[in-house]
Amino acid sequence: MEDTETKEDTFKSIAGPSDGLYKDNGSRFIARAYPVESESEIKAIVASLKKEYYDARHHCFAYRLGYRRDIFRANDDGEPSSSAGRPILGQIDSMGLSDILVVVIRYFGGIKLGIPGLIRAYKSATADALANATVIQKTATARYRLEFGYMEMNSVMKVMKDLGLTAASQDFGMSCTLETDVRLSLVGSFTEQIGNIGGCTSERLSG
Repeated sequence: MEDTETKEDTFKSIAGPSDGLYKDNGSRFIARAYPVESESEIKAIVASLKKEYYDARHHCFAYRLGYRRDIFRANDDGEPSSSAGRPILGQIDSMGLSDILVVVIRYFGGIKLGIPGLIRAYKSATADALANATVIQKTATARYRLEFGYMEMNSVMKVMKDLGLTAASQDFGMSCTLETDVRLSLVGSFTEQIGNIGGCTSERLSG
């Protein structure tokens, strides 16, 4: 699995929240884009926006997660099927982004826009928010916990230095433990070198 996942360990996301706006026949479409890393984080943001914009007619959204971009969802929130969530997701995909959530809040202006009008509105509001965002490159990593004795410390630290890794946390008490984030393209080399150190064990925690 590690051989296939290490081919591409970088992807594009956004640096921080950004806003967009589209108006048509009195309706306002307010787009909010956020960098996210989990579905629980997404649920909290959507719930917060529904409270903030409690008087809006719809709160439609779409997201993609992960360096493989294989976790996604599009939600129409009461709009006609595929007239809101899909256009939002389409704009995310057109820029090749992941770890991103876009929510478009609609205030109804009294005039129905029809499905083509809705698709254009949600697409345009999302495009505006993404145009205002700063696109960054992210690197996918896996977190490892190492356990070793004092005699192995120099060997472990040499591997860390050679691969350009830093400790996310460490505890050098009765025994030594250390956690580090390893970019996926280095996982094979990391596990091989750590495995060659007698008295050191490694456990993959995430990624």
